[in-house]
Amino acid sequence: MRPTDELMEEHRVIERMLDVVSKAADQLDAGVKVDREVFVGAADFFKNFADKCHHAKEEKLLFAKMVERGVSGEVGPVAVMLREHEDGRAHVRKIAELSARETDDRSRSDLINHARAYADLLGQHIQKEDNILYPMADRILTPEDQDELGKGFQEVEEKLMGPDVHERYHRMIEDFEKKLA
Repeated sequence: MRPTDELMEEHRVIERMLDVVSKAADQLDAGVKVDREVFVGAADFFKNFADKCHHAKEEKLLFAKMVERGVSGEVGPVAVMLREHEDGRAHVRKIAELSARETDDRSRSDLINHARAYADLLGQHIQKEDNILYPMADRILTPEDQDELGKGFQEVEEKLMGPDVHERYHRMIEDFEKKLA
């Protein structure tokens, strides 16, 4: 499996949590009581799985290797992806902050807005990576680069995620999907 295939598999998991957050925001907006733990858990997932693991693989390894192979890190697809990662982090910080306390009308509205904005941003971001950036990477990276990235991805998993973390997040998503169905 190519490193970009691994990243796309992770995108499918992230998209499931984005769907959870979107549904939770819609229900909250419709006046339905939503367990705050859905947003707390989603923020944890986005901080750890999506950012510390997935985005780390992209930023520290894939994007760096692409820049090494001549892709600009200042303008173009890599620069756009990096900026969108930063924009996403800002939304996740707000989701975490707002979901960690009792909400009044104002903070509930802010939570809904940040949840929707993040889901929209990351949904479009994933499409750009899957359809533009990753195919570009696969064209320019050598087989040796691909092997090196694969090993680097494995190290990220071992150091940052540890055993059973993926399984815990998959169970969390399944629980939230059932809760919001």
